[in-house]
Amino acid sequence: MERDRVSEKEQERDGERCRSLKERGVFPFEGIMKGHDAKMPRMEDILNLPVQDPPCAEFSAVHINWAKIGGGHQGGDDIALIPFSRVEDFVKGESANSECPASFRIESRRKRPEGSVIKPRVDGYLEYTLYWCSYGPEDYRECDPSMGDGQNTKPISGKGSRPGRRHLMRGCLCHFTVKRLYTRPLLALIIFNQRNHVDKSGAPCHGLLDRGAVGTLAMYAPRISEELRQRIMSLLNVGVSLDTVIQHHVEEVEKHGGRRNRDDYLTRNDVRNMERVVRHSTHELHANDMCSVRMWVQRHQKNVFSFQDDPNADSFILGIQTEWQLQQMLRYGHNGYIAFHSTFGLNRLQYPLCTLLVFDLCQSAIPVAWIITSSSNNQGMDRWLGLLVDRIRTKDPRWRPHALLVDDPYLEISLIRDSFQCRVWLCLWHIRRSWMRGLLKKCCNLDVQKEMLKHLGRVLYCARSASNVQDPLEEFMQIFIDQSDFMAYFKERWLPNIEAWVTASKTLPMANQEFHAAIESYHLRVKAKLFGDPQAVCKTRIDCLVHTLTTSLHSLYWFEQYSEESVSLKMYRDELLVPNSWQRALQIPDHDIILDEGDLQFVKVISQSDRRLAYTIWNPGSEFSFCDCPWARLGNFCKHLVKVGIICRIRQIARPSLSAQIYHQTLLGLLVNPPDDPIALEHAIVHATKMQEELKSMEDLSSVGLLQSLPPNEMNDLVGNGLSGLPQVAIDGAGKQKRPRTSSTVSNVAGLQLDFSEQASPTLNPLPPLSSNQMREFLHLLKVPQGSSQKSIVNEENSFPRSLLNDKFAFHVT
Repeated sequence: MERDRVSEKEQERDGERCRSLKERGVFPFEGIMKGHDAKMPRMEDILNLPVQDPPCAEFSAVHINWAKIGGGHQGGDDIALIPFSRVEDFVKGESANSECPASFRIESRRKRPEGSVIKPRVDGYLEYTLYWCSYGPEDYRECDPSMGDGQNTKPISGKGSRPGRRHLMRGCLCHFTVKRLYTRPLLALIIFNQRNHVDKSGAPCHGLLDRGAVGTLAMYAPRISEELRQRIMSLLNVGVSLDTVIQHHVEEVEKHGGRRNRDDYLTRNDVRNMERVVRHSTHELHANDMCSVRMWVQRHQKNVFSFQDDPNADSFILGIQTEWQLQQMLRYGHNGYIAFHSTFGLNRLQYPLCTLLVFDLCQSAIPVAWIITSSSNNQGMDRWLGLLVDRIRTKDPRWRPHALLVDDPYLEISLIRDSFQCRVWLCLWHIRRSWMRGLLKKCCNLDVQKEMLKHLGRVLYCARSASNVQDPLEEFMQIFIDQSDFMAYFKERWLPNIEAWVTASKTLPMANQEFHAAIESYHLRVKAKLFGDPQAVCKTRIDCLVHTLTTSLHSLYWFEQYSEESVSLKMYRDELLVPNSWQRALQIPDHDIILDEGDLQFVKVISQSDRRLAYTIWNPGSEFSFCDCPWARLGNFCKHLVKVGIICRIRQIARPSLSAQIYHQTLLGLLVNPPDDPIALEHAIVHATKMQEELKSMEDLSSVGLLQSLPPNEMNDLVGNGLSGLPQVAIDGAGKQKRPRTSSTVSNVAGLQLDFSEQASPTLNPLPPLSSNQMREFLHLLKVPQGSSQKSIVNEENSFPRSLLNDKFAFHVT
């Protein structure tokens, strides 16, 4: 009975609206708002219609094949089924009509909860939305507001008026209805009641076909596009002046040949109004923090992909992704890399912030999603990760990243791998930065700092060949037992978690250092935005955190991508944007790197700002290198470390990076212990055999002195810690290489014995079998589905990760 009363009230409201329109001289078609009165087709007739999903980003009525429904004006209204997630794309495409540019406003909207209808009708809906062209339905083209008869004239103010928009009312009857079907929530039924932009006489009332609109703004859309609005707001958020915004807009209009649409008629008053909005925007929508967040979510539903707030269970999740961030994730995340920055604000924010980053062509990190959750250990990721992936794959079902980088071993690796359907790598940036900053705070001696960082790195290096991590840990704590402050910090903060890091380093591939600089650049930016202002309340209020992320920080990254080709914005770009360490390292010429290939204890790099200075890098080529420049002394990953790492990798004059060692270990392990799957086995043999051939060729190069070497004392140190990759080459007094001795057997990182003798080719001694995680990662690397019955074609060059190709054969003969 209650549902029947609700249905009767809805019919009464629809009838009142139709009578109101007729009283004002507007005679809508019979199909408008007829809702429950019209006889709709049977359920099977509607559900048998094809679901149309045009491949273009935005589409309109011309891209859809329409069917007719019973009743309606002149033979019935047009209907079609599309995915509900693409309704916004349809509205945008229909608004971009070249002959009649328009914008569609929501005239009315209704929602029903699931389970509220026992026997839903054929057109039963969960959501009902009526979109109407902004040039109608009222017509004020020939009406003087001061001389109206009071019956056909809409009041200037009060209920039912649209203040300031009366000049737009030209009687346009173009409108359509969108119903999210009750029985098929993933589908939307579009009912196009009137497709043409005409008035009640049937004549065009705006756009290029309306003669009365020639020379007026009625030729174009009634207001500037949302894209231009967001662009102007972002420029104002980063501090670009009003005059510069106008100048830049004029340049853009002249670039594409003059004014052609409503956006080209942007006025100073438009920009001033948006500037006023930016100036008066505030994070505090309500005195209560959680109420303020709920109000923000209600106003920005398009930018929220997950929101859960359960006060009883003390569970909070807010997932934010704007339309621009979604486009960047689709663009750079497909066949690219996505990194988790998951541990920000654990001690300083009310709830920690997790960020997903992608990397553009300049190796800059771009935040593409923010997740604020009450779970400090990232448990409950399943409640938002699937929603994010579904949101992306709805736009592009073929979207798939190359690899995911995680900076926390406690993340749900299997869930991430299954959701994104790609490999998962471990990124050491977070643990290296934490150790480095701890050393700088707790230890005062430079020599002790670099030695301790080197030994900490060995803990992770040695863990791959040792049965347990306790031995290298005990050795480290015994050697530096006098550093009581750091040891207390290490035992409290890292000792309980070191097993998790070691386990992750054993089972996951290691990300290359090229990502460290980009991730650190984002970390420092968000830290400056949130904590740079002493009066900011981001530490105590979630709404302030959300406001800062979605305004100033979001605008800054948008500006970085947008301002590359603009002359008028160059000054602001140079002032606001600082290149990361990787980009600055590329500006250091190779001849400014001073190294002795016979003694790689350290490397010197000449300062680019003061040629009289030279900075020293110890332990070059490793993920745990140490530099004495001012930027690195703050715990950061400096450009000198990046440049030396590039030089060492290109010239093959230092130990291979941990990522390269793990890669080679997996290849050789698959050769010794082949998988059961025949398809994976075939690909594993191809790559592992190629690896073995490269090792043999490197031995030949070494024998004729064409391959650089490490000094004997450094090599012995590597062998003693299980880090050597290939046999030694003796160094005589003159610094020349000699042939390796007949029997030269050393251990590599995997514990594999390589026997290079003059009488025999390299032989492989038994290697422990790979774990299930290692096998899964390598099968992803080969792009071969487990249990596949069909052979896939693998491109030999492209099947390797880009970051590992440079390290692919980076083992060095010494």
